[in-house]
Formats: sequence, structure tokens, C-alpha cells
Amino acid sequence: MSSDSIELKIKNNIGYITLNRPEVFNSFNREMALSLQKNLDICESNDEVRTIVITGNGKAFCAGQDLNEVISPELNPGFKKILEEHYNPIITRIRKIKKPIIAAVNGVAAGAGANIALACDVVVASENASFIQAFSKIGLIPDSGGTFFLPRLIGFQKASALMMLGDKVSANEAEKIGMIYRVFSSENFEEEVQKLAAKMAQMPTKALGLIKQLLNETITNNLEEQLELESKLQIESAHSKDYSEGVKAFVEKRKPKFIGR
Repeated sequence: MSSDSIELKIKNNIGYITLNRPEVFNSFNREMALSLQKNLDICESNDEVRTIVITGNGKAFCAGQDLNEVISPELNPGFKKILEEHYNPIITRIRKIKKPIIAAVNGVAAGAGANIALACDVVVASENASFIQAFSKIGLIPDSGGTFFLPRLIGFQKASALMMLGDKVSANEAEKIGMIYRVFSSENFEEEVQKLAAKMAQMPTKALGLIKQLLNETITNNLEEQLELESKLQIESAHSKDYSEGVKAFVEKRKPKFIGR
């Protein structure tokens, strides 16, 4: 379901979701936020889609909230609605969808745009991309799960400083401190993203979804609870068709052909 602000292309078991408001650096208004939710739902329910890629059109990945909407007497939905109906449902969907989601950060990712990227399973960035917790610069606090994910990715002290000072973090620095997975050259960025997405789309999707579930739970579980959940989900994965194929391929010394079930 493509709209003016979101483009969706499904190809080779990959759902490419592109934020498409380049004239405002892909900043979110209400229409775009709701459209992103709908397109995530489409990718979740479509069995053809085994990996999802979120990226931006133009020079930016996403500059966060469109402040022109916020200051407009006619358009402003208010912060309660923006958080409860726009950003929180986006983050919840990203974490609950049982398919890997790649954030392909092609340019600046600021505010909610940065935190939406960091909520994804694998974050890669172009060498000219950057990440900014821009909230404090206008007297706000981080939202969209930023205070949840960033300290867990890079540690409390570093996250605290970046959120309070609003420093810009280059793609290379983000990789160095563990904020993101990989940096690709700007010339080869799209090609490398496609290669990564294609690789993940051919992997055992059910197992990847269970890994995602385990990572979600490990944040609040103690060791005993996590071991119990590992046991439960390992038994579930062992009943999958992909496990049977993986073992058979190993014994036959060939590359497995996973179907995502």
C-alpha cells in the first residue's frame, strides 16, 4: 500500500519500505506515520515477505517529527496523539513483527527518526549518514523508544551524554561504539543493503523471529526465566520445516533451501 509519503515495493521476498517526503528530509506528519504502520502490517501479513527494509528517499533517512505540523493551529494533533497514535505503535510493530527488519540509514537520522532506526533488528548506514538525539535542542526529551534502546546499545553514560548534549554521531562513530551493525560506502550503499536483505530473506525466517522474541524478553527476564524461554522456543524451532531442511542439508553437505516455516 504505497502513498505519497510511503513507498512499498515487494521483491525477492523483501519488503522495501521507503520514507518519501524528501523535501522535508522525510520528517513525519500524521499521514506518513499512519501509512508506515499500515505498510508494516502489510509486510507482516504477507507470507512472501521474509525480510523488511526501512530506508529514506533523498538525502535523509528521517529528520523526526515535522515541526511545521506541530506549530500549525489547523494541523497539530498534539503530543499525546503524536506519541500514542504515531510513534509508539510504530516502535511496537517493529519489535513484535516476527521477521527481521533492517534499517538502511541513507542519511541523517534525527530525533524520532534515529530512534525508529535503532529499534530495528539490524541497522546499517551509509558512510555519510549521522545520528542525532536532537530533542534537547528544542527543550524536549527523547521518545520513540530512544531512552529504552540507546542505553542498552552503547551504555548509560554515553547515551546520557548524547541525549543531553544532542551531539551528532557520524556513521563510523556509531559503528565503533556499537550503536549500529555496519557502515557501507555511499557509492555501494544500495547494493550492499540489497545483498544483506537478500541473505536474510533466504534464512530460516521462523528461527529469526524466535531470536527476536528472545532478545525482546532478555531485557526484563532474569537468567532462569530466559533459560526457560530458550528451552520453550528451541523446542518450537526444532519442529519447523527449516530445521529439518537445515539438518538434512548439513548431512548431505549442501546449501540448505529454507522456506521460512
